[in-house]
Amino acid sequence: MVVHSGSEQVLAGLDPEQRSAVTAPAGPVCILAGAGTGKTRAITSRIAHRALSGEISPRHVLAVTFTARAAAEMRHRLTLLGAQGVQARTFHAAALRQVRYFAPRLLAGRAMPELLDSKVRLVTLAAARVGLRTDRAAARDLAGEIEWAKSSLVEPTDYVVAAARALRDTPHEPTKVADVFTAYEQLKRSNGVIDFEDMLRAAVWGIEEHPDVGEQIRSQYRHFVVDEYQDVNPLQQRLLDAWLAGRNDLTVVGDASQTIYSFTGATSAYLVDFPRRHRNATVVRLVRDYRSTPQVVGLANAVISQARGTEARLRLELSGQRPPGPEPDLRIFTDEPAEANAVAARCRSLIDAGTPAKEIAVLFRVNAQSEAYEKALTEAAVPYVVQGAERFFERTEVRQAMVALRAATRSIPGETPLPAAVVEALTAVGWAPDAPPAGGAARERWEALSALVQLAEEYAATPEVVPIGEAASVERPVTLTDFTEELARRAAQQHVPTVDGVTLASLHSAKGLEWDAVFLVGLAEGTLPTTYAKTVEQVEEERRLLYVGITRAREWLWLSYAAARSPGGRARRPSRFLPQLDRSGGTERATGGAGPARRPERRRTQIVSCRICGATLLAGPDRKLGRCPTCPSDIDDELHERLREWRQRVAGAQKVPAYVVFTDATLIALAERRPGRSEELIAIAGIGPRKLGLYGESVLALVAGAGVDDVCPEKTFEISS
Repeated sequence: MVVHSGSEQVLAGLDPEQRSAVTAPAGPVCILAGAGTGKTRAITSRIAHRALSGEISPRHVLAVTFTARAAAEMRHRLTLLGAQGVQARTFHAAALRQVRYFAPRLLAGRAMPELLDSKVRLVTLAAARVGLRTDRAAARDLAGEIEWAKSSLVEPTDYVVAAARALRDTPHEPTKVADVFTAYEQLKRSNGVIDFEDMLRAAVWGIEEHPDVGEQIRSQYRHFVVDEYQDVNPLQQRLLDAWLAGRNDLTVVGDASQTIYSFTGATSAYLVDFPRRHRNATVVRLVRDYRSTPQVVGLANAVISQARGTEARLRLELSGQRPPGPEPDLRIFTDEPAEANAVAARCRSLIDAGTPAKEIAVLFRVNAQSEAYEKALTEAAVPYVVQGAERFFERTEVRQAMVALRAATRSIPGETPLPAAVVEALTAVGWAPDAPPAGGAARERWEALSALVQLAEEYAATPEVVPIGEAASVERPVTLTDFTEELARRAAQQHVPTVDGVTLASLHSAKGLEWDAVFLVGLAEGTLPTTYAKTVEQVEEERRLLYVGITRAREWLWLSYAAARSPGGRARRPSRFLPQLDRSGGTERATGGAGPARRPERRRTQIVSCRICGATLLAGPDRKLGRCPTCPSDIDDELHERLREWRQRVAGAQKVPAYVVFTDATLIALAERRPGRSEELIAIAGIGPRKLGLYGESVLALVAGAGVDDVCPEKTFEISS
């Protein structure tokens, strides 16, 4: 391990913007970091630079993020930089450790309540108590709604009003959801359990209502860093405010264009308003993208440049730093099975050409889209893994293993090293630490349990730092009990170990990850944006989802949609967010085959947006009109009639059909857009240099108000051969 020994060495290799973030003075700092711009490097280097220069002590730093993986990566980088002792945790992990440590003082000797692994079982019982029968899926929806309410600091009695104000698409009638919410809280109390939101609230309560606890925590943690700040919810912000207690040594990093969890209560408002809340804040923008090729970066910029709303105020235009790569591919297929088969065939060819399967991802809007790709990949003999807790933590062997691990906390001595304790516990469910058995199902089971052992080894490498006074702390090895709680958190947060295979994942679960090759599939209206996106804000979040998906790709990017869901099905339109990938003036042709289409020559991304609503236009007629077909027309009817009469005279003089001069769509576009200069005229699809030379002067005169007789005197129009 190479550890830097000086603060100046930490600055080596940083770009100018990263260096500005690292060396910013103490106090409020807001780092707006685009995808792939090195935000983790910037914030870990900032911590290390301040620590190694003697400005701060590492043990006084609390860095919080949203996934255990991100926290582990942060700790690893800080160790390499020589800043050991920094506490890098998720909000939940940090709160749990504080509540558990202070429980004897807060609970007056009573035992700390058990933490719920999942709300679903109690929500099901609560629903039944109020006369509502639910299956597992319905119970999960209700649990999600309760989680939103609690994360948004909404009590059961206030739920109906709060849900209406937030335009929530509730799983049941709001008053019924409020009844379930009330019953759920009652069941929790009677069962002596708490959920993850209760734990955060307990941490806030401990600080705000117990001055001695608050003083000890504030003495321990004096400098704060918050990653992914655009994903903070009101409850987490309340905890952060309690930790800060009016102090301002706070560094936040985020990207408003990656705000995609509003449905859970997350809000970018705290990031957007940071300079207003902290008047003397230093704001740094990181825009140099080191992850993706300029071609991928250009497409990402094109998609997000059309964004509207609050988050768009902090929109960043990225600058690709990698060497050029292949242009993104846009493919259109006749139906979804053809699309899935083509994706599987391309995955197979990428793997055969040397791309590791784990460096390929197929991303979709909803998990229900996974099945077609699982089937197609299986038939193509391509290994895959589905990203998401449903496929890992809900597997029978994993559930059995977690039960065995919890039971082992009562039988295995506490001083047993964590990896050894986990191995011993898993022998109870038939796992052995030797070569995997033969047979696909048996091997898959063995690998799933091996992943738990690997997680234990990684978790054991990060001992907890416990404060014992104003100027001292000790390291406490993590225990099997700690590990079972960590697994419960991961199951709740859908945090799944990496397995070697093509990743199938929803766009939401792909956040924070990256691959060499990415397939963005099913990009049709009704899917992205989903039909459930009814407000402007919801549609904009769908746009950001596509942006997140594009920025997951390092080098190779495929975007596709099927013209119909099934063979012979109803036709669908492409997603309004898709930019037109201009292929020498042609349109992309639908194909039902699985083989790769003939590769066109180098092309540039050309964006045509609706001049009324700002949506990106893909279809030829829409691009020619410059607006969506559903947007209102602002046509000048009198001008349109003069253009039609002029076209008829010119066509008659040239003895050609009228559409050869200009199509009906072009005339409508002219009457709607009313170009005043040649540059505006040629920007209309269907009017190239040749027609500009033939008809440009006459058309511009007509738009300016000239009569048909003025621009079309009795003469013959001839076309030079």
